[in-house]
Amino acid sequence: MTQPFSAASHHDILVLLVQIALLLLTARALGELAQRLGQPTVVGELLAGIILGPSVLSGLLPALGQWIIPQTPVQGYLLEVISLLGALFLLLITGLEMDLGLIRRQARTAIGVSIGGVTVSFIAGILIGYLIPDDLLAAPEARFVFALFVAISLAISAIPVVAKVLMDLGVIRRTIGQTIIAAGMIDDTIGWILLSIVSGLAAGEAVTAGTLLASVGEVAIFMGFSFTLGRWLVERAVGFVQDGLTGRDRILALMVVLMFAWSAFAQALNIESVLGAFVVGILLGQIRTLPPEPVHTLERIALGVFAPIFFAVAGLKVNLVRLFEPRLLVITIGLIIVATVAKVVGTYLGARYVGGRDHWSALSFGAGLTARGAIGIIVASVGLSLGILNQDIFSVIVVMSVGTSMIAPVMLRWVLKHLEATPDELMRQRQQELNPHSLLANTRRVLVPVRVKSEGSPYALIEARILERLNARVQVSATLLSVARPENRSEAAAFLDRLAARFSGQSISKKVVTGDNTGGLILDEAQKDYGLMLIGAPQAASSSTEVLFTPIVDFLMRTSPCPTLLVRGSVDEDWSPRRVLIASNGSTASKRAAEVGFALAGTEGEAVILQVVERSTTDFQFDSSGELFQRQMTIAEHGADDLRELGEIQGVTTSAEVRGHRSPDQTIIDRARELGADLIVLGTSVSVGSDRLYLGPRVERILANAPCPVVVVNS
Repeated sequence: MTQPFSAASHHDILVLLVQIALLLLTARALGELAQRLGQPTVVGELLAGIILGPSVLSGLLPALGQWIIPQTPVQGYLLEVISLLGALFLLLITGLEMDLGLIRRQARTAIGVSIGGVTVSFIAGILIGYLIPDDLLAAPEARFVFALFVAISLAISAIPVVAKVLMDLGVIRRTIGQTIIAAGMIDDTIGWILLSIVSGLAAGEAVTAGTLLASVGEVAIFMGFSFTLGRWLVERAVGFVQDGLTGRDRILALMVVLMFAWSAFAQALNIESVLGAFVVGILLGQIRTLPPEPVHTLERIALGVFAPIFFAVAGLKVNLVRLFEPRLLVITIGLIIVATVAKVVGTYLGARYVGGRDHWSALSFGAGLTARGAIGIIVASVGLSLGILNQDIFSVIVVMSVGTSMIAPVMLRWVLKHLEATPDELMRQRQQELNPHSLLANTRRVLVPVRVKSEGSPYALIEARILERLNARVQVSATLLSVARPENRSEAAAFLDRLAARFSGQSISKKVVTGDNTGGLILDEAQKDYGLMLIGAPQAASSSTEVLFTPIVDFLMRTSPCPTLLVRGSVDEDWSPRRVLIASNGSTASKRAAEVGFALAGTEGEAVILQVVERSTTDFQFDSSGELFQRQMTIAEHGADDLRELGEIQGVTTSAEVRGHRSPDQTIIDRARELGADLIVLGTSVSVGSDRLYLGPRVERILANAPCPVVVVNS
């Protein structure tokens, strides 16, 4: 007979709420303190649990401990569920941060470093596992599985902690930092696969060749499904939610649903559920149409709420008083030393003899990957929950994880003093400084509204070329959208099929929506996580004084929920923007336009930055000495030089010019003719407060008289 559904008692719920409030408050406060002292936040968050737990407050004040330490099985289950959520969210975020492209680019060194570090650390862990006395084992008869758990805790590295250390030291963008991250990703992947195999062994009755083969087979089935059919399912799910739903936070909800689904699948196969969260994070991270906003929201939820609770709960299980027992103290110190030395030696050998790196570079990998941090604590928690580790050894591994995380920044700072940044690294760093608010960096999807034209029309050719150049820089996915009457739906679909052929080599989807409210339907689509809208404007000027282009184009420019690129001009089949004139006035809008201009010029083209300082006849009355005008020219020259440097950093042949003239728009038009420019790029910020599209007299005169196509970037 099915048991009736029942809730926990009133008192158990009260205790849980008090526990969460105290743990989260203390974890966040001590995490902030740790960060200010130059340590990873996980150190403070774990310390929160240690202070509140039996090591300090709960041991000294038993009455307080009754509200912090679970006193009944139900209280323990409730707190463990909240803690599990923290582990799942943390592993989902770790998976999302996995950059398979980065691993491929740094493959030789990263693989060498990872295999070296994992192998030496794993062997050292096995040896330590067999040296620990029987009376310290939860199940002496399962020593082999116990030794495997110790080995895994030494073999892995904590990507979140490593990344935070590299960011704090300002080397995350350097090649050495990227390679450390790539090697750490491989470490984590190997570690979670091994953990799942060992967890399967721990759940069995005895370790035999058959049980080992069964555990490996379960992991192989899980991984094989995830990266084949599972990847297809995740991509289709994201596409359906992005295109078919409009609710707020729909992508965020889908990511959480997939996290639980994959974790459940892993658990059903007797694999640790955290591997499911980690793998689905990798799958989601490879979808280039995934918008950054829900990922950032998920990071805030995970790292701001659930992860601190998880670490604090882990700290509750640590009894430092017990670790001062001489034998446990020796084991703890010895484990920290062995974990550090094994990782440094293994990564050094891998970097030197597989990756071919120099002495200091090879040493830096061990310094960076020494931190076990959060991942080591999760491994220890799994071992404790499976009964492989007892409370004392759990505490030893947790202290080792925290200790190595505190050692890593110190070692890395010392090693990096002997490593100078390469010219390429300095260029990347300078690019980040010059372009902190990138328009294209956060663009994953581009919406291209199109009107049905007759067959053979060169319509959308320029849009296709522009999108092709953008795709070469940032890899975007484009959606061709046509609005048609119901009776014309098939005609619109056939037109999109023909049009899609122009967008060769790009990720293209086609969509036809039916209705009479063309502008409203396009805006409804634009709400679905698009980072950019590419709008083609008619070549002929509007005869109406109320409309700049057409009613639909004007409406979209004014009301688009995302940045827009308005393209005006006609081109032939072999047109390519080899020479791009970028008109700048020093504003943020013109800087973003310059970013687009560099992407359109490409590495084989040329970009010319032109900034015109206007000087009217009235200026001579108020600035007869010319000092104010000269100051404006100097400021403009500095701004133009910064943009020129940004273009050069991106591999574009770039020059900068600053001129003073009474008519900036005419100067831009004349310079475009002199250069034989293929394209003019302008930046603007359209005000939504007017019923009429107004780009300003300069932009509108340039659009009307330009000798070549024009792109207006409304950021």
